[in-house]
Amino acid sequence: MSNSILPSLLAFYEEDPGDPFNVYALAIEYTKSDPVKAAEFFEILLEAHPEYLPTYYHAGAFFSLQEDVKKAEEIYQKGLALALLQKNTKTHQELLRAYNGFLDEFDD
Repeated sequence: MSNSILPSLLAFYEEDPGDPFNVYALAIEYTKSDPVKAAEFFEILLEAHPEYLPTYYHAGAFFSLQEDVKKAEEIYQKGLALALLQKNTKTHQELLRAYNGFLDEFDD
């Protein structure tokens, strides 16, 4: 028996593809099984919903794991700027910790 929620998430996305949460949920779910699909949904979020702040933490981490260092760094930096713009201190701190960890890992 499969415990995947993917069919439900796909149905929600088909019902309302303009809702960034539906795209976000699919990106997160696909990180578990299909990195190509995960990247596609993160790209949709970053392009179509650049104001959706939760994207940046997970997308930065995802692209970091894919060793797309340039893209991950760009995502973290945009997320940090957006968190400041939105005056979201908690998310800014979380992104800053993640970004610093990323820099420590990939510092040449």
